[in-house]
Amino acid sequence: MEADDWASLTDQELLERRISKLGLRLEGTALEPLIRQLYDELLARGLVLRPPCHIGDEWFVPVGIPAIFVPFFLVHDRLRALERTMMLEVEGGTPEWFMKLIRHEAAHAYSYAYHLPRKKKWQQTFGRTSREETPDFYQPRPFSRSYVVNLDDWYAQSHPDEDFAETFAVWLTPGLDWRKRYADWKALQKLEYVDELMGSLAGNPPLHLPDYRVADYDCLNLKLKTYYARKRKLYEDTYPDFYDTDLRQLFPAAAGPGRITASAYLRRRRRRLLNSVCQWTNEKKFRVNKFLARLIDRCDQLGLHVLNDDPQQDFRVTSFITTLVMNYLFTGKFKRTK
Repeated sequence: MEADDWASLTDQELLERRISKLGLRLEGTALEPLIRQLYDELLARGLVLRPPCHIGDEWFVPVGIPAIFVPFFLVHDRLRALERTMMLEVEGGTPEWFMKLIRHEAAHAYSYAYHLPRKKKWQQTFGRTSREETPDFYQPRPFSRSYVVNLDDWYAQSHPDEDFAETFAVWLTPGLDWRKRYADWKALQKLEYVDELMGSLAGNPPLHLPDYRVADYDCLNLKLKTYYARKRKLYEDTYPDFYDTDLRQLFPAAAGPGRITASAYLRRRRRRLLNSVCQWTNEKKFRVNKFLARLIDRCDQLGLHVLNDDPQQDFRVTSFITTLVMNYLFTGKFKRTK
């Protein structure tokens, strides 16, 4: 089968293919001008390092290597479609989202290329990074003004390295008046420092450009079905069990004319509820969808019903699910997604 012939395969057929055998390249794709845009943004600031970009299994910069890996599923429309089917959304799937992510990763590349975390003022501004990596779990403060907001999940709060990367991404964004946007925020001090720091690097070549083999980091020598089995398992957070009393209050109607089962109502409104909850919580669609599936099953087990076409029901259910998700995220453990 030729490189692009797999694009006509069904999902099940495509899932049997090994990613490394798909013949994927960044050249000639819709990502190429976006990568060029990053380079132009850096050059406009006088920064000479153009971090090379490669295809990987996710967004990342290898430790110590000033290079950016872009997830393979962004390279081809057919793979984007499969990603959406398997995970309900495509991380970096719009130009704006892509640029937010690649600016963030560019910051990590600059950190390694110029040994930025070794600088005393960097450590005073963002904290020391030598003793810990970005944690798998963190508990953010969503209303904190000590951190900029670029990616979802309040990611700047997870680790000093991510705080710097998010601050850099905001600083680099063309047309964003970050002094106005972050006026009266403590985060403004961080942005001012990044502005000063990057000004000192303008025109200077990197201090550290090690050789590396792309194949050592691409992690693509596996079948798509294995990739998604692992990814879906990673994203399947276990939320607390439902309180049956709450569900009975939410769906109080008895069976009869003008009533439908609560599970049928939830299935009918599933996409609308999913989008609303994700908008307010910044939680991943895949996780909230799994949560809704459990909710539907429990409503079936309890035999719950609801008035058909109750105009207030969507609001009540969205509020209930959003509250459960937010309580879990901010009183339990928050699983990072990058």
